[in-house]
Amino acid sequence: MSVLGFTEARHLVSRTGIGEEWDVINRTSKLTLDQAVTQLLKQKNQRVPAIPRFSSWKKMDLLRKNHSRKMMVRRIAKVEGKTLQTWWVKHLLTTKTPFLERMTLFWHNHFPSSVLKTNQASFLQKQNLLFRQRALGNYGVLLREVAKDPAMLLYLDGHTNTKESPNENFAREILELFTLGRGHYKHADIVAAAKAFTGWGVNSQGKFVNNITQHDNSIKTFLGQRGNFSGDHIINILLKHPRTAEVIAEKMWAEFINISRPNPRTVKRWAKIFRDSNYNTATLVRAVLTSKEFWDKRNRGALIKSPIQLAIGTLRTLPYKLPRHGIEHRLNILGQGVFKHPSVKGWAGGADWVSTQSILIRTALMQDLSGGRFSPNGRVANRLPNVSGEHLQQWLLPTKPLTHIDLTRDKQRVVRDLVLDPAYQVC
Repeated sequence: MSVLGFTEARHLVSRTGIGEEWDVINRTSKLTLDQAVTQLLKQKNQRVPAIPRFSSWKKMDLLRKNHSRKMMVRRIAKVEGKTLQTWWVKHLLTTKTPFLERMTLFWHNHFPSSVLKTNQASFLQKQNLLFRQRALGNYGVLLREVAKDPAMLLYLDGHTNTKESPNENFAREILELFTLGRGHYKHADIVAAAKAFTGWGVNSQGKFVNNITQHDNSIKTFLGQRGNFSGDHIINILLKHPRTAEVIAEKMWAEFINISRPNPRTVKRWAKIFRDSNYNTATLVRAVLTSKEFWDKRNRGALIKSPIQLAIGTLRTLPYKLPRHGIEHRLNILGQGVFKHPSVKGWAGGADWVSTQSILIRTALMQDLSGGRFSPNGRVANRLPNVSGEHLQQWLLPTKPLTHIDLTRDKQRVVRDLVLDPAYQVC
């Protein structure tokens, strides 16, 4: 089997990394496809920057119960939320395992939990570690752990779900967003699932607890099956349903292939591979990255870079300086503030990344990063690859530029023209 070469390696790195890092592309270009994908799937570096000290659940819970101090909870959460964002953004900028972070982001968006709702940065930080640990592992295991995760229990009000007062929020989202999707269940199934999850909560130490005195022991009918179901029983039933694997396969299409609606036959093929592997995420990802759809030339430039891919990816790719106000601030403005999802549906992504307003902000960011003093012997120029303008274009753009670019100029100006071209906004 032949090696990938520069162009194909560039496509793989752009779709699976955070930016188009020159050295990574060149190393990957010397590998076969199987070797390159195997190397990606071996990314298991769990090291992250030093974890900041956050307020404990016990402290925040005591403040919540004091009516006069509820505003203090919000103020603490706001400050600690910014610290939490800075912590992950720092890791995104410096990690040696960008694909692992891409998959951590994938699950972060599949299972969103916002600090604006939970007001508990410590829980979200631990949830983030969970996503990284399970990023390429078993989806069934991850689903069970997320269902018992304190951040999720707070975010979707699972900790208030009792037999006397069932709360349907988590039950609704596990059906609509995490497994089956709309149209594959009825409201009665939400009601039954909510009863099954009663008693799951958070104890005074901030750990998951199953309070059996608050569990509804009635016989429930869920997706046509009857029994005295617990939350674990509900998850078992959902994992046996074919739609669960299909939903993840559809999201893989949106993440790695195209912003258009996925091909139903491709989704079913990937979903079968996923189910047959007992929900092994690495097996599914290998199928996606080695598929003809992933390598189809018609799908080049068919994904819009997320704000993280655009902003952090550019800083990882090119020798530009961080903007004055911090990149996490720009990500919030661009709509992808980590730990701050706009809703339970997470970031819509795709075409929603670009609007009349956001395209101006995205372009302004590229202008800020690529501006500065132009010098043939300056810091930026000296740290760029010593190659032709044509090769720089091949490196930074997935398709031909939409504007005229003079590739004969000095490379610092050529690179600036390339990152300001609309084609740089896609991958």
